Amino acid sequence: MSQSYVIIGDGIAGSSAAETLREGAPDAEITVITDEGEALYNRILIKEFAKGKLPEMPISIHEPSWYADRDIDLRLDTLVTSIDPDGHRLRTHEDEVIEYDKLLIATGGTPTQLPVENSDADGIHHFWTFQDARAIREHAEQADTGIIVGAGLLGIDLAAICGEQDVEAHYLMRGDCWWRYALSTEGAEILHEAMRERGVTPVFGSGVDHFETDDEGTVTAAVDPNGDRYEGDFVGIAIGLTFNTELLQGTDVERDDGILVDEYMRTNVDDIYAAGDITRYHDTILGERAQNGSWDSAKSQGTVAAKNMLDPGSEPFRFVSSYSITHFDFPFLSFGHPTIGDDECERKYSETEWRRLAFKDGKIVGGVLIGDLSPQSAYKKLMREERVVADQKDVLLEKSVDLDDLAPAQEQ
Repeated sequence: MSQSYVIIGDGIAGSSAAETLREGAPDAEITVITDEGEALYNRILIKEFAKGKLPEMPISIHEPSWYADRDIDLRLDTLVTSIDPDGHRLRTHEDEVIEYDKLLIATGGTPTQLPVENSDADGIHHFWTFQDARAIREHAEQADTGIIVGAGLLGIDLAAICGEQDVEAHYLMRGDCWWRYALSTEGAEILHEAMRERGVTPVFGSGVDHFETDDEGTVTAAVDPNGDRYEGDFVGIAIGLTFNTELLQGTDVERDDGILVDEYMRTNVDDIYAAGDITRYHDTILGERAQNGSWDSAKSQGTVAAKNMLDPGSEPFRFVSSYSITHFDFPFLSFGHPTIGDDECERKYSETEWRRLAFKDGKIVGGVLIGDLSPQSAYKKLMREERVVADQKDVLLEKSVDLDDLAPAQEQ
């Protein structure tokens, strides 16, 4: 009797899991459920679409026919309202009951709302889905002034959209630089200057106390905690994700700002797995729990989860993720976990080239490269090997990194 696999979520984690399951179990019943109205699309490219640089066509990855050709039952516009682990079944918003032998949860998150007055006004956007990108592009093409909130990897997407769409914007940041947990002010200033050149002005030690609206409920300005007022008819907010775990209420699946899984993507409940942004997984490189929202990490987690659904305990998730942006005419890449660690080193090589590495217990745990990305493979290799190298920072920060110049591990 064939097994039945159900996947909740059709992002890259859920889709890669479905593909892996079909390859490994040709006769299995596979169902993919998503509350979105379209099949898998490229979340990385939707920012290029919103900037006006790409048409819709390259963004879609899978058409519904891709699932049909593989005998995968795709359920669009379907919301799972509850899960019964003991009965191995779930219920949808249409009161349909779907049974499973193994279940994968890859529901990701929903953009977190800014808890201030008028944060739900017309003209305020959050950037996560393709539908969001369409609304942002349409509005940005007509807007004159903008406000960006959220000094992280998603917030800078919104800043870049304003820059490309000729929207004069203020980028309100609480700290003293963009992505202050991963960059120093020296490294971040490369990005700040690129923003200014495109009409996006970083404002530090700021934020939003409340938004102002007109009589029709459309946003007109933001007032920050210092009392400074910034006009904007386009507002973009990216302050993180609230993970979609509501469907697990009433179950024993362990959660703590996401779903807790081991290195095999297994939850603490039999036959329930999780993958993608929503997971707090056991990182075998760090030796502790971690969370990562990058596309490549989610894809790999989906594949590993599926392999372990087919053959439990067969393949651990061991991966060094990376996240790149190309908004301001020079490359930018982060890898691993650049916001953690107990030691660091950095160096500026030119006005558009900078590098920083984060260490924990002498080992590389993450880093950021601006301008020249060529050393990334060497750094990732050292991270995977868990090699103690923090005592050789000068070698690591050479313009061209040669691992042969490092002292052998056994001689350290």
